[in-house]
Amino acid sequence: MKQRLIQRKLNFNYYVAVQNWLLLTLGSVLLIVSVNVFIAPVNLSPGGVMGIAVIINNFTGWPIGLQMLVLNVPMIILGFYTLGRFQFLSSTLYVVLLYNLGVDFFARWMGPITDDLLLNALYGAVVGGIGSGLIYRGRGTTAGTGVLGRVLQLKTGIPLSQIYLLTDGGVILTAGILFGWEIALYSMLTLFVWGVVTDYILEGPSVVRTAFIVTDNPEFVTRAMFERLGLGVTAWTGKGMFTATERAVLFCTVNRPDVNALKSVITEVDPHAFVVIGQGHQATGGVLRQAKLAAKSQAQVRKVAAKA
Repeated sequence: MKQRLIQRKLNFNYYVAVQNWLLLTLGSVLLIVSVNVFIAPVNLSPGGVMGIAVIINNFTGWPIGLQMLVLNVPMIILGFYTLGRFQFLSSTLYVVLLYNLGVDFFARWMGPITDDLLLNALYGAVVGGIGSGLIYRGRGTTAGTGVLGRVLQLKTGIPLSQIYLLTDGGVILTAGILFGWEIALYSMLTLFVWGVVTDYILEGPSVVRTAFIVTDNPEFVTRAMFERLGLGVTAWTGKGMFTATERAVLFCTVNRPDVNALKSVITEVDPHAFVVIGQGHQATGGVLRQAKLAAKSQAQVRKVAAKA
């Protein structure tokens, strides 16, 4: 038992832990700003326990943050049993307490900066979405339907933006009945943009392109990609089912601005090559950094040329 504790301590990464807690803190602050400055002042109710709290506050005057704290208790219990137990509990409790109590504490100093519903809906969604994304990246949640959404995302792979539409539709429908359908429409817009921004912060922009090249001249194509683009290439053998001919299949990743250059190089070396360009969110490795790996790249080029 003692040896296990020592090993766990040695494996603990303090830099990652500090980074995660900073993300949780910054994300919570952004959520506080979103609620107090953009969402609550115009009665927007973009689903979740926040939307429920805004609706109740409009009729009773009960503090929004305190309501969220009470409503989050069953969601925290759900998350405890499905999202990591004590690791989930520590980060989520921190976020929930900071966010929920912070909404009420800072309400006296924060207020609306515009009465325009569209601006409030959009900026509330963007600020809140960034906050939610940072919290998820810090390995925490805001509890509420965020826990339910995270559980469903991990179980099904459905994007968070779609899950939000499913789980929070009833709250928006209630807001439409009580506050009017214009508020409901703006709340739906807030919910949608919020989910999209959260996905963007959590998964990153689609800045990487993947390329599949089917060619009869893999050595020459690979050499050109090494020399002129500095790209790492993986090759395997494929078989054309119509012609029953074996051909080389090359795979690489390339930054989006370099796609046209890649296609030009391939066309120049092998005009008959079949090229398919796809996209990905992230990639590690695969691209040879010219400044650091120039010598290694040149050695690989000479090796390929010697075999050719």
